[in-house]
Amino acid sequence: MEEQIKQFKEMIDASENVVFFGGAGVSTESGIPDFRSKDGLYNQHDVRFDMYQPEYLLSHSCLVYEPKVYYEFHRQKMDTRNIEPNNAHKYLAALEKEGKLKAIVTQNIDGLHQKAGSEVVYEIHGSALRNYCMKCGKEYPADYIFESTEPIPKCSCGGTIRPDITLYEEGLPDDQVSGAIDALARADMLIIGGTSLTVYPAASFINYFRGKYLVVINESEIAVRKAENTLIIKEKIGKVFKELADLQGISL
Repeated sequence: MEEQIKQFKEMIDASENVVFFGGAGVSTESGIPDFRSKDGLYNQHDVRFDMYQPEYLLSHSCLVYEPKVYYEFHRQKMDTRNIEPNNAHKYLAALEKEGKLKAIVTQNIDGLHQKAGSEVVYEIHGSALRNYCMKCGKEYPADYIFESTEPIPKCSCGGTIRPDITLYEEGLPDDQVSGAIDALARADMLIIGGTSLTVYPAASFINYFRGKYLVVINESEIAVRKAENTLIIKEKIGKVFKELADLQGISL
């Protein structure tokens, strides 16, 4: 991997506008399970939820028609408040501070990029650290749903308080999508990491990239265009970024 890291550094050195597009694999090294791997969220045995399809538990239908089930699953599986960023998050924050990285487009809802210090982050699936009332729109802090003693958390107006995440059957947030697409279209280098590119429409956003350099970091093979300036690294993303940071003299 040493030669790949050197090539990676050369690509960054030659770029002025780097954008990162990431998924669940970015946060697995922080202890947050991904969704579809053998140890992922969808394959975890839990007698409370085994009767349901995993996608249903994260759907608008479950929220509306079986809210007690939805909120129990959310409280048990989506609490990332005490999780810390790993080397991947820290490296991207450092690259932003250096002026190279212009934006992060993430499918994750854990808020770890911001916790690491990144400022320009497009959360196209929302965030579990924000909550709001479905009736009046009042905002509630990250702790509210997790610490509420009500099975279905209610606002003072009587409406239901929900996390600000994009569930199955819901559209992606317009402002985050437009920001992400604009960033990708302007980039001269795109780094894709920790994603299998199987979740749509989010995965289709990389098609807006028309820049020169493409780097893909993922432990398993994913389908991307392999042009002259494409670098594929099959390794853990935290390990790759740590070695890259060491080569660049960046302290994580």
